[in-house]
Amino acid sequence: MTSREHRSAIAIRAAEAIEAKAAAGELPTALIGFDGFVDEIIHVVGRRRSMQGHDFERIATIPEFAARAAAASGRSANIEMYVNDVRFGGNAPLMGGAMGRLGAAVDFIGAVGHRDDHTRLDPLFEPFADRCRSVRPIARPGHTDALEFTDGKLMLGKAQTVQEVTWDRIKDVVGLSTIIDLADGADIIGVTNWVMLGGVEGIWEGLRDEVFPGLSDRPRRFVVDLSDPAKRRDEAIARAMGVLRTINDRVPVTLGLNLAESQRVAGVTGLKIYDESHNYSLGALVKEAASQLREALGLECVVVHPREGAAAANSEGAAWFEGPFTANPKLSTGAGDHFNGGFAFGRAIGLGVEESLAVGCAVSGAYVRDAVSPDLARLVGFLRDLPGSD
Repeated sequence: MTSREHRSAIAIRAAEAIEAKAAAGELPTALIGFDGFVDEIIHVVGRRRSMQGHDFERIATIPEFAARAAAASGRSANIEMYVNDVRFGGNAPLMGGAMGRLGAAVDFIGAVGHRDDHTRLDPLFEPFADRCRSVRPIARPGHTDALEFTDGKLMLGKAQTVQEVTWDRIKDVVGLSTIIDLADGADIIGVTNWVMLGGVEGIWEGLRDEVFPGLSDRPRRFVVDLSDPAKRRDEAIARAMGVLRTINDRVPVTLGLNLAESQRVAGVTGLKIYDESHNYSLGALVKEAASQLREALGLECVVVHPREGAAAANSEGAAWFEGPFTANPKLSTGAGDHFNGGFAFGRAIGLGVEESLAVGCAVSGAYVRDAVSPDLARLVGFLRDLPGSD
């Protein structure tokens, strides 16, 4: 069997399993939190053809944008930002929304509150709430200017309001008994955006100490996304990894990392795998990185997802799945969150690591091509006819 045939076989197995679980009414439940952002999806104007709307040549790449900004040193520059769309965002709403579109029963707690009453839903998040079983606002959302380029994106975040998200705030608004009930019924407990929310470590510790000891003995996974840790100090990253290790003693932890995040965590952990990158193909490199990180961090599962695919390692071994990469996405903001949602969905319905990687890549791949989260039919169709890179 060729690598292309093997990849297709994995994707079809995943599609068949998802259809069977859906037909049996056995889709997962999830408790997701705790951030929330309003995302402005932006193209940067390079040169205007006219002053009419989108009639311009965009600055297509991050190096082009960096050069334009650098050229203003000692002078000044006026760079136009064209807002293509305003959407609900934040790692947790995007991950939870992706899972909800697939049919998971999602309970959400987070910073999706109205500016005049943080316990009432901000109207921008109503489409998100429609995908969830329940939504409990606890604070106002932050704001992100998401500058999208063909080779990546720059997320310019304004996070003052989401610093209100703390373990004490969650308990005050939601109630500890309700949190325990929601967690007890969840196959997946997802906590995202450690980087932007100063209260996340306290939330991890609160769940570990006040919630997890009271849960029934049923399988569940604790899914964590850090968000880009570039601005956080090495000792803060090391401390956070230590907290996750203690949580893994009670609930198995899945840590999801993009390529840059995995490089930073590897460096803090003292791993040299990325110093030896010339010895590996990309797939082999990130598969080895996931394996080494998992062992060093003492977690149940580590996932590394560059744009070209994804790798994961757990106690059963490690795998790489080549994703359906596209160089011309309609929307890239939220692609990693959709991958996380898809991977967690796959694991929660009992798929193996390879099949779950296929689901994560397919959810993300469909999302960036369609600029909308896939529903179950779109996901199954995408898996059955998985495209190559384009």
